[in-house]
Amino acid sequence: MEFVRTLLEQQPLMALFLTVAIGYLVGEINVKGFSLGVGAVLFVALFMGWLAPKSAPAPMVGTLGLALFLYAVGVQYGKQFFIGLTSAAGRRANLMALIGVLLAGVVSIAFVKAMDLKLGYALGLFAGSGTSTPTLQAAIATLGNDDPAVGYSVAYPFGVAGPILLLYIFFMVLKPKVEASAAAGLSLLEIALRNPELHGKSLAEVSARLPAGMQIVALRREHRNEPASPGMVVAEGDVVLVTGPSAEALQEVAKSLGEAAPGRVVKDRRDLDYLRVFASRGPVVGRRLADLDLPGQKAAIVVQVRRGDADISPRPDLVLEFGDRVGVLAHRDDFPALRRFFGDSIKGTAEFSYISIGLGMAIGFLVGAIQIPLPAIGKLSVGLAGVLIAALVLGNMRRTGGLNWTIPLSANLVMRNLGLTLFLAQVGMASGPKFAATVAETGLLMLGLGALVLIALVLPILLMGLFLYRMPYDEVAGIVAGACGNPAILAYANKLAPTERPDIGYAMIFPGMTIVKILFVDIVPALL
Repeated sequence: MEFVRTLLEQQPLMALFLTVAIGYLVGEINVKGFSLGVGAVLFVALFMGWLAPKSAPAPMVGTLGLALFLYAVGVQYGKQFFIGLTSAAGRRANLMALIGVLLAGVVSIAFVKAMDLKLGYALGLFAGSGTSTPTLQAAIATLGNDDPAVGYSVAYPFGVAGPILLLYIFFMVLKPKVEASAAAGLSLLEIALRNPELHGKSLAEVSARLPAGMQIVALRREHRNEPASPGMVVAEGDVVLVTGPSAEALQEVAKSLGEAAPGRVVKDRRDLDYLRVFASRGPVVGRRLADLDLPGQKAAIVVQVRRGDADISPRPDLVLEFGDRVGVLAHRDDFPALRRFFGDSIKGTAEFSYISIGLGMAIGFLVGAIQIPLPAIGKLSVGLAGVLIAALVLGNMRRTGGLNWTIPLSANLVMRNLGLTLFLAQVGMASGPKFAATVAETGLLMLGLGALVLIALVLPILLMGLFLYRMPYDEVAGIVAGACGNPAILAYANKLAPTERPDIGYAMIFPGMTIVKILFVDIVPALL
């Protein structure tokens, strides 16, 4: 054992990556649907820190990892976050989450007064119940010691398993009716315009009759196909190619416009054919579809955008991101020019601008260093939360001049998970000895306190959403996932309620509540 300890302490980087590997291996262990995921890295790191105290890497490793995590999250969810602040439903959801987070904070601080618990342990319980590693880092930086890591590691299992258990209990008791979303996709239907009311009208006027999410993309007349243009005037016998979210919805539209005429447009590819390309060229990414001047000798039109695993209706205001797969109707002679225009490189799914990341994170650290004077508290700086704030703003802007702030989803996930893993490993290895001593001293007490803080966070959100506001179960589940912040909770919410609402709620709530949690642990020590 002494040989192992010496080896680990002489090779701290080896110890760090060994911790990461074993942590992920442990995190994949699944017991009746519950697994620790990336959180297992923290527990393995605590053991590694206890076994070889001098093997812990420099604190800068953890700080860098967390900064990468915050920046990736902010850039991805910036748009949804600001939508949540401006819509009535978003403000209500954020208010519910805020009440839960603040109640959890009040309960954790009450333990300091009522049970003479160390402030660092209490703030760690608060951070762990919300599985918020940025909050843990902020608490460590504010107090100047590793006490919060002890409370965090005790409360973290409850922060993952507790919300899942409560969501399951409420689901079984209430038995809500949740209609599963249809598989993400895009359907096509050719419709012959038999309705005499439409003859002589422009395609813009005909399109106004279509439900949201549907679009006329091509027109066939006199045995020739043309890309749809709003100014085109339709006549009897014309056939339009319409895209929509489902074949059933398109069939209903066909009844009001005329009748389905399958095969007339799609089978004739002399004038129009389908091309799918990757959006990987800088001047194209970050721009609205309406602003793109597609090249070629003949007209072309974007009919589909696939991002990740979902098809997106090509609205004029849709902003392209790196790695988007764009479907275009165009003449085959123009295919080479269109490929050059979009870039059409699969590398675009993983490439991003190091210039934008460097500038964005530099702005975030600058924002975090600004000291704001507050009455009775003194000067307050948001620290690493500044990186998240800057990333949310830049993620909402998407593009500034020739600079793209977005990161492809695949690259974003890699960057986010790597950053979070490095932070958990560094903090756990640094606080291992203290954790072992504290657990031996307090026994099951800290475990019980962690469970109470978690209940104070989740239960009010469930009660308000389901019984006070009578919101749909899937919407409330998304708010719970966002307030708690752990992706495992979101994944379980999606299992119980396979709709898009849990994802939307998570995206609206998670960034703002992360900032609130960080500010809480920054401000409370000054007040106490």
